[in-house]
Amino acid sequence: MFRPKHPAMPQPTGTVTPPAVVEPTTITPGTPAPSPAPTAPAPSRPVFQLTPGTALALVGGGTAVVLVVGAVLVSMLLAAAVTAASLAICALVIRSLVNAQHRR
Repeated sequence: MFRPKHPAMPQPTGTVTPPAVVEPTTITPGTPAPSPAPTAPAPSRPVFQLTPGTALALVGGGTAVVLVVGAVLVSMLLAAAVTAASLAICALVIRSLVNAQHRR
């Protein structure tokens, strides 16, 4: 019950071809390869050009990222502040209940 049962691997069907025989070849020396042609120098201007549209898109994207990250951080700070305030109020209520019990 707890031991898995693996299916048996069936034998391959069809014709089985013998492996091909690889015969060694001789290497004959030939003429040397010609030297590569000199390449043109790299262009002086950058490949990526920043157009006004792409600059505006980058600024908009960066602003959106900053706003989203800022909103997340502020909400986390607000959650911590609310938690701390509620714990402080609970501590004051418990302290007043304990002190009222000792006075009686």
